[in-house]
Amino acid sequence: MNRYTILIYTENFIGILNRITIIFTRRGINIDALTASESRLDGIHKITIECTVTEEQIIQLVKQIEKITDVIKAYYFMDSEVVYQEIALYKLPIDSLDASLEKVIRQYNAHIIAAEKEFVVVEFTGHKEDTQALLETLKPYSLLEFSRSGRVAIAKPRFSVSEYLNNQTL
Repeated sequence: MNRYTILIYTENFIGILNRITIIFTRRGINIDALTASESRLDGIHKITIECTVTEEQIIQLVKQIEKITDVIKAYYFMDSEVVYQEIALYKLPIDSLDASLEKVIRQYNAHIIAAEKEFVVVEFTGHKEDTQALLETLKPYSLLEFSRSGRVAIAKPRFSVSEYLNNQTL
């Protein structure tokens, strides 16, 4: 089993996530992370899914996803073939701020992005293993809340959805 990133490009965003997740559910495959956003092309959205599956399973998943009417194209990549990051937010009580916590924040190159009367919010961007390591480090500081985004990824191999679209219209 390997960790893969699936990049899906779609025109119509309404209901598409439900149709995609049903494919995973029917196959008994867990989605490790999912993000959705606009792409650089007007009217085209990008969905990024992280999952751990066999090569045979990923090939079948992508084929099934591409059968969905509103999907323009889906690609899959191994971790080594994408540049990816996740963002994590950590909420800590204000009274936990001391020299040792400041040292931890500096060591991880994290940032305090909000300071309120009762708490601070620390932001850190990295791979899941990195954000998880900071989470474990911050737990002794009475961590109040934690939230991590899904993977945001860009493929290393050169490909272009706009080129794909242009070739489809020829």
